[in-house]
Amino acid sequence: MQNRQLRIYLEGTLFAALGMVLSWIPSGIGSSFSVSLGMIPLTFYAIRRGLGPGIFAGFLWGILHFVTGSVYMLNVYQVIIEYTITYASIGLAGFYSKDILEGIRNQKDRRVNLTIVAAVLAGAVARYFWHFIAGWIFWGDYALWGFSAFTFSLVMNGLSMLATAAVTMIVLLMLYERSPLIFVPKSK
Repeated sequence: MQNRQLRIYLEGTLFAALGMVLSWIPSGIGSSFSVSLGMIPLTFYAIRRGLGPGIFAGFLWGILHFVTGSVYMLNVYQVIIEYTITYASIGLAGFYSKDILEGIRNQKDRRVNLTIVAAVLAGAVARYFWHFIAGWIFWGDYALWGFSAFTFSLVMNGLSMLATAAVTMIVLLMLYERSPLIFVPKSK
């Protein structure tokens, strides 16, 4: 049992590292909009392993930003929100793990596809909710085009969330179509 748990969390560590590597691929426009490619492996892992391991891997991805010097810091509260809570929230996609794995075992493709979409949306909305809060409270002085801090954060984080969720959905649905069993962990 302990060895199995260790494997699960080591796998999460690898997915967090992959998320970090993918986040270095330029996919932004300006300073406020980007497609977060790292969401793809983290959402996949949360679906594969569940809520707890998904939250762990997301949290670890946030911590890796410190190790790699990729943190934009205004104050400690902003850092806690944007690099711990925000990234850990991606793991909420793992809430749908059991439904997806059961659907794969029972070959309910339509149900699995819809549940993958719901899982991606859960992780993306949770993550970008916290980015929106941080943008509104801490980054408001940098709002462009005469927008209020609230409106600018809502628009930019909302657009980033939609784009990131769309890319993540497309990749995970294609992955499921090509190799559904990749979502099912070995039972050893």
